[in-house]
Amino acid sequence: ALANTLWLAGGAPSALRFARALRDPEATQTAWLRAQLQRHATSQFGRAHDFAALRTTADYARAVPIAEYAAFAPAIERVRLGERAVLTCDPVVRLAPTSGSTGARKLVPFTASLSRGFSVAVAAWMHDLVRQRPGIVGGPAYWSVSPLADEDAASGAGEGVTSPASSAAIAVGFADDAEYLGGAAAALVRQALAAPDSLRHVRDVPTFWALTLLALLGQRDLRLISVWHPSFLDLLVESAEAVWPLLIEAIACGECPWRDALPPAARHAFQSRAHPERAAELRRIGAHDWARWWPRLQVVSCWGDQAAGGGWQRLRRALPGVLVQPKGLLATEGVVTIPYGDARPLAVTSHFFEFLDAHGEVRLTHQLQRGASYEVVLTNGGGLWRYRLGDVVECTGHLHATPSLRFVGRSGRVSDLRGEKLSEAFVAEALRSLWGDSVEPAYCAMRAHDDGSQAGYELLVSPDAVNAPSVALAERLEQALQENPHYALARRLGQLQPVRVVEVGESRRAEELLAHGGRLGDAKPRVLIGAARE
Repeated sequence: ALANTLWLAGGAPSALRFARALRDPEATQTAWLRAQLQRHATSQFGRAHDFAALRTTADYARAVPIAEYAAFAPAIERVRLGERAVLTCDPVVRLAPTSGSTGARKLVPFTASLSRGFSVAVAAWMHDLVRQRPGIVGGPAYWSVSPLADEDAASGAGEGVTSPASSAAIAVGFADDAEYLGGAAAALVRQALAAPDSLRHVRDVPTFWALTLLALLGQRDLRLISVWHPSFLDLLVESAEAVWPLLIEAIACGECPWRDALPPAARHAFQSRAHPERAAELRRIGAHDWARWWPRLQVVSCWGDQAAGGGWQRLRRALPGVLVQPKGLLATEGVVTIPYGDARPLAVTSHFFEFLDAHGEVRLTHQLQRGASYEVVLTNGGGLWRYRLGDVVECTGHLHATPSLRFVGRSGRVSDLRGEKLSEAFVAEALRSLWGDSVEPAYCAMRAHDDGSQAGYELLVSPDAVNAPSVALAERLEQALQENPHYALARRLGQLQPVRVVEVGESRRAEELLAHGGRLGDAKPRVLIGAARE
């Protein structure tokens, strides 16, 4: 409670600035950009683009081209090898790895300015959350920990390992997720966590689930659970049944049967006192009634858009007294939106944003129109200037003068088996039309298949969609997809087979969680799987 209170107090000025900025996003964004241009005018990038002479957002747009990651990769490689003042004048403290939509690893430079961008956004979000649920201050929180993938371990991600190419090289990865916030905020967050970040070093997935459950079940006072995809929480809860007697005994006697799976330096996190009363309480509740495991739980935060929508709705039904809040749109490169009341406004005090409309024209924050979709272009404090983030959002309205945005899909994700060119955004709308006002299933996505002679698409749905006949679902999806003339032509010519419906269980949802870089729970929701081109 003390750590939470101190963290909130430290973030109060940022939260107040954000609340004020919502009423004048144009001035806020202009001031943010101007400060960054002045600060980094003497960097290599700043000199090459004459930052010192730029005065307006229009000047900036004329001087700096919109670019994708490949344009920054050579400069980031020089940063990795220790060269200074390349993209920014601020020192790069870490390079954060992210897989991107194509699976190729990208390294995002992190500076103190970029950390501040994350910190001020989280501060505004948490202050609003406390306004809605004051009880979250009084106990610990679980922020999902993902086990390191093999490639992360090999690269030294999270270990602070530097490249042997240079003694001044920049470390790749963060020691833990709290480091995104930087400074005192990171230290206070760690004090309020219910599960140690050392769990990320456990490679065996069943053991990872067991240790996570042990850490969380020992916290009767748990107040907040933050995961990415709802399926992460589903899989965690479902893993409890197989090890429930061991979990109860471990809590009762204070001995962890899985400690040997942890690195020696992390084992102290699972040395605890015996809690026989808590063990007895959990024994009475049982492994299946997980909604009663944490009687003071206030908030669950998770993705709520697109393929995650059904899982989010199911959590709301399972936890009627808990605020199940859909997350804003976050990426390793920056924060796009945060949850704020019933809206998800743009994080206007964190970064500078531009948007590409359907015609490829650039729009600024104050120019977005309700109902229109845009691709996000981001300028952050870490040296990504007019960077195509690749996320497509829809403006759903405005909070004061600031647009509220909903994640639609990835701009580059297009499936083109036989010339149909189905974008993820279009597929997302087609899938949404299947359910209308009824409750979506926990899982729903469309997967491309092509064996050389026959090609087409499968509608993947979880078992809770059985009330909707497969034939009717397939027919409705066909009708929606044929709004795309290229798809309709390919179907008429027999180049594509009719849509077929496939019921999938937890293994398919686990595959989705592992789809990006092998990290459980880190991927954005996907509704178009197996795309032929990205």
